[in-house]
Amino acid sequence: MVTNHVITCFMESQGKILLLKRSSQVGSYQRKWAGLSGYLPEGRSALSQAYLEIKEEASLCSDDIILVKAGAILEVPDTEAGIMWLVHPFRFYVKHPGRIIIDWEHVEFQWIEPEDIKKYDCVPMLYETWQRVADE
Repeated sequence: MVTNHVITCFMESQGKILLLKRSSQVGSYQRKWAGLSGYLPEGRSALSQAYLEIKEEASLCSDDIILVKAGAILEVPDTEAGIMWLVHPFRFYVKHPGRIIIDWEHVEFQWIEPEDIKKYDCVPMLYETWQRVADE
């Protein structure tokens, strides 16, 4: 099984979190709901990659967000694809949610109650990933 490190960022505003529907142009989990995410290149810190993905995928800069929590890495096996995803989860507060502009990687987004993640057709173990950065 191949191992890939990825980051997943949950964006939060007014007690809700942002879910994004992946486009048919992305390499994996097309049309599934997810947080802002991306591959973590070797030699790069997970947090710096998180800021880069947020800028690319939501058009938000570091002044627009506040890091709330970095969670423990979660192993997410995908036996069908033969990949063990090592997910580095983050939670950010968004100061101005109206500034979000999504790129080609997503076709839509919604602000939802965190518990409602379970109601969406999401990437594997998204709710468990959220739990790593949720309030205790």
